[in-house]
Formats: sequence, C-alpha cells, structure tokens
Amino acid sequence: MPEADVRILLLDIEGTTTPIDFVYKVLFPYARRHVREFVEIHANDLLAEINGLKAEHRADNEHGNNPPVWRESSSDLLLDSIAEYFNWLMDLDRKSTSLKALQGKIWEAGYLSGRLRSEVYPDLPPAFARWRDQGRQIYIYSSGSVLAQKLLFAHTTNGDLSESISGYFDTTTGAKKASSSYQSIAANIGRPAREVLFISDVTGELDAARSAEMQTILCMRPGNAEAQSETHRAVDTFDVVLPNLQRKLLVCDE
Repeated sequence: MPEADVRILLLDIEGTTTPIDFVYKVLFPYARRHVREFVEIHANDLLAEINGLKAEHRADNEHGNNPPVWRESSSDLLLDSIAEYFNWLMDLDRKSTSLKALQGKIWEAGYLSGRLRSEVYPDLPPAFARWRDQGRQIYIYSSGSVLAQKLLFAHTTNGDLSESISGYFDTTTGAKKASSSYQSIAANIGRPAREVLFISDVTGELDAARSAEMQTILCMRPGNAEAQSETHRAVDTFDVVLPNLQRKLLVCDE
C-alpha cells in the first residue's frame, strides 16, 4: 500500500520527534532531582503510584533482582526508599507504568512552573501542519505516560503543538515491541492497520508494527543508535515524509 494512502501518522517521541539529549540530559535529571521532594509534598495524591512501585519492588525481590532496600519504619525512610527505587528503575530504563506515571506528574509541575520547556526537531511543526492540511491524523505512541506526552507537546520551545495531535498511547496499551500493541492501537483509532504509518528510531518497534500490517519508517536523527534498515525505509527528516508535492511544484514554477 503506497504512503499516499496513509490516513494516520503514529509517531514515537524519543529520537523521532524529540532529541534524545533532551530526554536524557533534561527530563530524566529533572525527575531524579525532584522525586523525593515531590512525593513528600503530594503523597496523598500519589497513592496509586507509590503502591505500584512497592508492588514492583516486591516482585524484583522475589525474582532476585537486588533492588535497593525498601524501608517504611518512618516517613523519611519511606521517602528515601521511593526515591532510591525510582532512580534504580530509571538506571535500568525500565518501562514501568508506575515509574512513568510518577515521572509524568513531576514533569507536569516543572512545565506548569515554567522551569521546563520541551524541545522538538525543527522539521516537526511544519510536518504537523502539512499532514493536518492533507487531512491526515496524528497520534503518539511512547513508553512515557500519556500525561508526559501531552505535556511535552503542549510546552515546546515552538509553542503548543498539541492541537495537531488526535490521541496518545503509552505502555498501558502494550509493549512497543509487541505486534498486539499496534493491532490494539489501530482498533482504538478505528482505521485499518494498513492505513497507519508508524515512525520510530527503533527497528524492533517497527518490526512489530509491520507484523501488525502497519506501514513503517525508520527515523535516523543525529545521535540515534540504529543503522540503516533493509526492511524499513529510512529518513533523517520529516520533510520527505508525505510531502505536499503540489506546493513544491508551485514553488519550482515560481
């Protein structure tokens, strides 16, 4: 099925719409610095996240993963335990739903205070406008929580880009390297999978999407780890993804 028949753009974030350095050098360190203070202030509103981390910690112990010790004999020790385990999970880059939910709420406070502004690649805003003008819909699928995704696109250095996005999916939908996740996304959107173009910098995710009958593109941004793929078309800019050919011809005619 040709790309011209694509009705849905499904985009990864890290290394696709947003520089990896912003995630690893800005967002992650911010969450690490503020987790203990944030949980102390908002503990009553974080019961689901705290209980989720506690249950995951128990499972890590049962599986012999040697997580940091979890202590609850005082509120200070509990706060220390949450922060230490939170950072341990981040070190592992684990796609933990509780971890991602807590990260998202910490970042929300940072965005709302003005201390955080997200970065996107410069070709993204014009691509969003072009695809929307073409009548196509844009969705996001990332391991970060839906809240974190919404915040990132609403508070960019290029302004609020969230109005161009029709919906968001995170790991509550399923693992990003599982074909069933992409089948679920297509069903949720209400379009055949073959009408969805998934763009990511990770070939394992693209393989899963392709097996679900989605179209795929490998995004090769500066600093991304993936090499060229024999299976997936590779691009280094959104400028060549579903371009507005009519506009290009008009410019050339001028």
